[in-house]
Amino acid sequence: MFDSISIPTILVSYVALLFSLSVHEASHATMAHWLEDDTAARLGRMTLNPLVHMDPLGTFVFPLLGLATGFPFIGWAKPVPVDPRNLTRRFSQRGGYALVAAAGPTSNLILAVLFTGILLILVRVVAPTASLQAPLFLHAVFMGRVEALQSLELGATTTLAVALCGRLVIINIALALFNLLPMGPLDGAGILRGMLPWRWLPKFDRIQPWMGGVLIVLALTGVLGYLLSPVFFVVKMVLVLIARFVFGV
Repeated sequence: MFDSISIPTILVSYVALLFSLSVHEASHATMAHWLEDDTAARLGRMTLNPLVHMDPLGTFVFPLLGLATGFPFIGWAKPVPVDPRNLTRRFSQRGGYALVAAAGPTSNLILAVLFTGILLILVRVVAPTASLQAPLFLHAVFMGRVEALQSLELGATTTLAVALCGRLVIINIALALFNLLPMGPLDGAGILRGMLPWRWLPKFDRIQPWMGGVLIVLALTGVLGYLLSPVFFVVKMVLVLIARFVFGV
């Protein structure tokens, strides 16, 4: 199982994950601060320093185990503390909390778009020959396969930059999609709660404590990956179409 471990690929993926998680959590803290709750700011969570956001299991054990074994663990960071009572009265309490919850996935989607652009420009400038092998090249890029990219003789620095950008695109899309699920501790639950009619909230609040356990079961049994796979297929096809347009193939 561990014979196929690629240390460079694991390191590239892990760096991309740490950065993406840090931006995600810092975005929650920044939005809460903008809405006048300084709970997270006082605890030093408005930062991109990954050490502040790291959770021993979610940011270290599970992601590295997943990267080493190929099991689809994505990882998580320590939740940003938010006190809805402190949020600005420009919005309802649950509306303000929904904005804080939405800040994390939104930041990941912005990063995915940003690094898609950087990646395509980078490839167009320094690796035009990759267009001759577009499908295989794109798979290697988005999976962060450093060894596969080295065969194109792009140079060590360019190879790492391309692999890192590719992983940043995929990981940020995965984080956004995962966190938008309206289940338990995920951001999607906070967003949905801010949109539901008042009469539905008691039932919604009663089932949410159970959703964390359901989420774990779905993840460990592979059902979660099965449910999200159609979305990832569409995302992959869109990325391939964009890349082929840029490459001209």
